[in-house]
Amino acid sequence: MSKLSRRTVIRGSLGLAAAGTVARPFVANAAATTASVWWTQGFVPEEDAAFRAMVADYEKQSGNTIDDSIIPFAPLMQKIVSSLTSGDVPDVMEHNTADATVIPQNAWKDKLVDLSDLVQPLKSQFHPAVSLGSRFYNSVTKQRGDYLAPYKTGPLPFHIWNSLVEKAGLKVADAPKTWDAFWDYFKPVQAKLRGQGMRGVYSLGLQCTTAGPADGNNLFSYFLAAYGGYNIITPDGQPHLDDPAVKEAVIKAITYITTAYKQGYVPPGALDWSDADDNNAFHAKQIVMDLDGTISTELAMIHDPEKYNDAVTLGLPNDNDGKPIASPVGVSGALVPKGAKNVEVAKEFVKFVVQPQVAGAYLKAGLGRWLPAIPDIVKNDSWWTDPKDPHRLSYVNQGVLGNTVPFHYAYNPGWAEANAAQIWGSAHANVIRENMTPQAAAEAALKRIGDILAKYPIAQT
Repeated sequence: MSKLSRRTVIRGSLGLAAAGTVARPFVANAAATTASVWWTQGFVPEEDAAFRAMVADYEKQSGNTIDDSIIPFAPLMQKIVSSLTSGDVPDVMEHNTADATVIPQNAWKDKLVDLSDLVQPLKSQFHPAVSLGSRFYNSVTKQRGDYLAPYKTGPLPFHIWNSLVEKAGLKVADAPKTWDAFWDYFKPVQAKLRGQGMRGVYSLGLQCTTAGPADGNNLFSYFLAAYGGYNIITPDGQPHLDDPAVKEAVIKAITYITTAYKQGYVPPGALDWSDADDNNAFHAKQIVMDLDGTISTELAMIHDPEKYNDAVTLGLPNDNDGKPIASPVGVSGALVPKGAKNVEVAKEFVKFVVQPQVAGAYLKAGLGRWLPAIPDIVKNDSWWTDPKDPHRLSYVNQGVLGNTVPFHYAYNPGWAEANAAQIWGSAHANVIRENMTPQAAAEAALKRIGDILAKYPIAQT
């Protein structure tokens, strides 16, 4: 695996130096020390440049050295899992999906450092969904702790090709404002485009995948929320799998997704999509619309204005009863594993990163692919809500200024294990390949999830 280490530093160009003046009181005057940091490679180069600039500013202020490695998404996850298993860990880890994959079980096993002393002073500034989404249950201490120091968050917006919709004689602005009707509106686009020679186009990028790791699970959580099943697990960590409303939501979600697939509105390969495949299908104009996390889909085209301006980013419609849907959001940040050799410097660096001035400048320099965990960052900087970039504006309105909730793995680590098992994708495959009814597939999926959750009893206080 190639390791991308910082050798050259971009200084002063991203506003981080100015932010550092405010952040300086948060940096301790400790003896100069080195901390090792693993960080996720950005989706666009600007994210990596922003990280390097932030590290340089921290080093300048603190006198410490950060031995950073910027590692691609999938290899980094493999390294993190391997290091936590072996105990040979770096001082700081950051991965975009750590809240969904790494933290729930490792917090449960008491293998992470509780960062409450860093996080709690900022609690009043965090979005409520961020506060809930960064606290995880420890089965040893029998209580929740802040095992994630959050600084960024992101919902799943819709990504739509305006030109394809208009070529089919429709307008994105005319799409209905309720869930099923919104999805249904785009189905006829496929036949109209194929009639004009676009033989390989499909209407919907529904990730009914059995491969994952994240997109199919996240999509299903959105369908659950839209159909009134968000309380499948409540913030106290307790499952409600027998709740009739939850069961109905699961059946409806499986029914809609698999029916759209069987009717031919979804690319056949979607059953085996990885997280990047729907993005690739969208960029290739194989699909007209997609519901996928962050605005990475659009930012990948930012240097191609024709394509960038052709895409449309939208938040969620209402549910089928006309009521607003709260968007589940991923809450991302840094963690410190137990066994780290330089915990104090690690915590000092993390504390620097999560300060509003630093995090805001860093995320802005990264083109806003991720949203700030603190709403005031957005409210105090008009760049985030500038209507000249409708992608970012829509994204901010959905993920920061709109109603959001955490994904369920923050409530119970069993949900993360269930996601890893691709239970929802398997349910879709059972309906599509084995002709199982959605009701039977739902029952089987809920039974499997119940068996997993039973391994994670959470004491109530």
